[in-house]
Amino acid sequence: MPRHYTAETLSLEGPDAIAFAQAQFSSQVTALSDGQWQFSAWLDAQGRVRALFHLARLAEDRLLLLLRGGDAASMADALRRFVFRSKVIVQALPSRTLGTGDAMTTHTVNETPVLMFGCDTHSLVIGAHEDDAWRLSHIRAGWPWLPDSALNALLPPALSLERLQGVAFDKGCYPGQEIVARLHYRGGHKRHMHCVVLSQPVSAGSVLRDGAQEIAHVLDAIAVDAHSEALAIISDAIEEQANRDVLRIANDNIEVRLQQRWPA
Repeated sequence: MPRHYTAETLSLEGPDAIAFAQAQFSSQVTALSDGQWQFSAWLDAQGRVRALFHLARLAEDRLLLLLRGGDAASMADALRRFVFRSKVIVQALPSRTLGTGDAMTTHTVNETPVLMFGCDTHSLVIGAHEDDAWRLSHIRAGWPWLPDSALNALLPPALSLERLQGVAFDKGCYPGQEIVARLHYRGGHKRHMHCVVLSQPVSAGSVLRDGAQEIAHVLDAIAVDAHSEALAIISDAIEEQANRDVLRIANDNIEVRLQQRWPA
């Protein structure tokens, strides 16, 4: 089944919006200038990724989150439990279309005439036309979009969030910070994200198994000619079983060709 993408967004507004986001999210929010975005995540106490998103600073006291998976209403409801006395309004915005626009410098944001997130060779356009031409370049760049099966299930190293500058290790406490720091300084995480080519179409969120053994957890996949290109989480032990960078799943007669592996 083709995967349908919409722009799920939520806003943080008020004098304490930046401080609130800095205390809740994994990235260095205070480093954002107006008109810029960064990758960021909201983690649970065990360090698992509850939400992954583009975090944009639209004004001095206004942030916008473009979620890469999940829904804005649920996240907004969960975030409000941590507002307490902070002067910040957390609001889920209506779902809008998500499409591809002209080339625009990565990490820049433009609100005129519509909201656009710069991604180098293209931009993500919110609220205008709808298409998924952006997806293949994001898969090849290792920019994951999380299916429901991956929410609250993966640690930041599995999604290569350090490479994406989506986690900070020197900014003080935020949910999951101790786990993130331990994994960074001591290592030991044994699951990593790969760009793979699949010999047949597979739906995002699928867990590919050979018997009882999990081979790959597919985050996103798109058909290209007679095969699919995908981002998948694969354990280091399974990667070692590859023969010339190919894993074969006899159950479903699927070949998984490992194209690229990203570090934490």
